[in-house]
Amino acid sequence: MKDLHTITTTVNGKTYTREAESRMLLSDFIRHELGLTGTHVGCEYGVCGACTILYDGHPTRSCLTLAVQANNHTIETVEGLTTDPNKLHPLQQSFQDAHGLQCGYCTPGILMTMKAFLAENPNPSETEVREALSGNLCRCTGYQHIVDAILRMKDEG
Repeated sequence: MKDLHTITTTVNGKTYTREAESRMLLSDFIRHELGLTGTHVGCEYGVCGACTILYDGHPTRSCLTLAVQANNHTIETVEGLTTDPNKLHPLQQSFQDAHGLQCGYCTPGILMTMKAFLAENPNPSETEVREALSGNLCRCTGYQHIVDAILRMKDEG
């Protein structure tokens, strides 16, 4: 017998009501119950940052959060960055322009982390950007182009 709970949460501006088991991770709920596969699962220990979403506006590791904890909360995933499928969010555009991604696996988590970071600090130094990125692991880029992309956001205002 499964221990199911009814969850109502707003994700990317849309309200969903679904059932979830007590132990279901928020990352699994987002990916499997809601079909939003932009949230990636890397290490499943909260170390890599690939699963980062915004939970009530704060960067949160969805692999360390239970789905039931999202009840009556607001979530934003990478799919929510833009509502126009033909136009990138300025942060996504900056990553493209600065070659800030390679394989792209870590990119959704980095984008969500940086969206919240830039909302709090719209004029960061390179050191501040690097510190903010320290919780997101990327095995491809060496981070320089990611840092450049974030600093471009500052320059473009």
